[in-house]
Amino acid sequence: MRPPKVAIVHEWLTTYAGSERVLEQLIKLYPDADVFAVVDFLPDSERGFLQGRSVTTSFIQRLPFAKKHFRHYLPLMPLAIEQFELGDYDLILSSNHAVAKGVLTGPDQVHVSYVHSPIRYAWDLQGQYLRESGLRSGLKSWIVRASLHYMRLWDTRTASGVDSFIANSSFIQRRIRKAYGRDSRVIFPPVDVAGFSGEADKGDFFLAAGRMVPYKKMPLIVEAFARMPQHRLVVIGEGPDFERCKALATPNVTLLGYQRFDVLRDHMLRARGFVFAGEEDFGIMLVEAQAAGTPLIAYGNGGARDIVRPVGAGAAPTGLFFEEQTVGSIVDAVGRFVACEAAMTPLACKNNARGFSEERFRAEIAALVEEELAAFNGRVACAAPGIEKTGPVRAGIVEAAMLPRQQQLATAAPPRLQTEPVTVQELS
Repeated sequence: MRPPKVAIVHEWLTTYAGSERVLEQLIKLYPDADVFAVVDFLPDSERGFLQGRSVTTSFIQRLPFAKKHFRHYLPLMPLAIEQFELGDYDLILSSNHAVAKGVLTGPDQVHVSYVHSPIRYAWDLQGQYLRESGLRSGLKSWIVRASLHYMRLWDTRTASGVDSFIANSSFIQRRIRKAYGRDSRVIFPPVDVAGFSGEADKGDFFLAAGRMVPYKKMPLIVEAFARMPQHRLVVIGEGPDFERCKALATPNVTLLGYQRFDVLRDHMLRARGFVFAGEEDFGIMLVEAQAAGTPLIAYGNGGARDIVRPVGAGAAPTGLFFEEQTVGSIVDAVGRFVACEAAMTPLACKNNARGFSEERFRAEIAALVEEELAAFNGRVACAAPGIEKTGPVRAGIVEAAMLPRQQQLATAAPPRLQTEPVTVQELS
């Protein structure tokens, strides 16, 4: 039987970041797949993971000023994504945080969507988006609000075209249920844990790192450490909030701005603790800190709930949470961290990080796809047992799809156990 013909639908290719790591692993799992994206302006220096393949793009690629301002064409993206002709593909894998899951598929195709998040700025974060963009009032505000209303309607309607949803965290699993009324399976995104492995003596400083954008709450961390002159803080990253952090910094706070990977890795390895105040869909940098053997002080909501093994919740803790995004809550968390620091060992952190590896991701994706294709084949066989056109072809697809899984299971880390998400109110 022929192997499945696979299409991978990505949002847009402009830089190598979190969602591109997912795309990279999907390409490794399905090396013959064709890739589609709304636009592709990825620089040559970051295209290696595409393995030389060309990317099919939408008409937005050719619109004026698209290279620098493609996000301004968001209202056109639903139309653009629906123009991809995918009728010849057996399996469609979409990597979605905006419109990718909206591709048109037919009844003889299987569509699996890996959701980084439903469109954040159109759903529960609309108010935050409008506030931070200065669009809370005025004519332009109402135009944007109307566009986001349309996006929500379209986003909900297109959920019916997905056969199986995958959430990248328990937090996003709840968002999918709220936005689409659909169940999903959690498969954590791939993290290059090997890239942060190593040994180093721990220093006397805490570390915060990431893009300095409002939701990361970097100024909050800087202000908290300004109240704790006995503790050093090193901050790596740049962005709109850098100047605000600079104004709040005291002598015990060092702002390094943007740094190369090797500098970030070195600080990760030597930090006594990694401080994170944002609410993330998942939080790849938290896993990277764990891979470096560094315990976490994290805001207790969002994807961090799936990553941190908090002190007092079982054996081999790897960090602790604070309940509110306030200066006082961070100060209190640092105090608790110091009191129980010896309980959070580098070995426990590294062992925890192994559950988020790239090999584990590929194995879990392959297993889910195998199940979905087998279930599809079963439904077709029950609906039309005498028809040979679809049944034998789909059986061949299932058989072929099993091969990557068998190869990946040989090297994959044991799957990370899923438990019921714990709410912030349960922290104590």
